[in-house]
Order: sequence, then structure tokens, then C-alpha cells
Amino acid sequence: MQSETEMMLHGYGLTTAEMFYHMPDYPHVLNTFVWQDYDRAPDHDRLLEFIGFWQDKLDGPLHSVRFVHRKLISPGEWRNVIGEFHYH
Repeated sequence: MQSETEMMLHGYGLTTAEMFYHMPDYPHVLNTFVWQDYDRAPDHDRLLEFIGFWQDKLDGPLHSVRFVHRKLISPGEWRNVIGEFHYH
């Protein structure tokens, strides 16, 4: 299992999705659910996997999904520092 930093260095970013779904007992009422995970754009495999799980296993049918993907760091923004110099 990779750490969050390692995942971000390999192109993963934080994906946040807001799912609007119909309540099973009250189909005219919409409710929301917020989901977050590290995922890779543009495929968003983990998000699509979760949406598939929702459709297969949960009773509340999805109305709509909106999401945002944010790459927190990229390999060019991070560097490994081996030493440190102090100048007085």
C-alpha cells in the first residue's frame, strides 16, 4: 500500500464527488452523499467503481453525480532534500 504522498507523486489527485440520489421510501425526495478518494484523471477508475457499486448494491437510485479532481502536488513541485546548509 502506497502512502498518500507516493500516490500523489505517481499522478493521483484527490477526487471529491457529490452524489444526488432518490430516497428509497420517498422517491420524490433527493438526498446527497459526499465521497472522497485518491484517483487518477482522466479515467477516474475508483470513482466509476464506486458508482457501479452504488448502482448494483444500494437501493437509492442515483439522480446525478458532480465531482472535482485536484492534483495536490506533481513530481516537478517536489524534491528530495538530502542535506541542509546553514549560512550565518
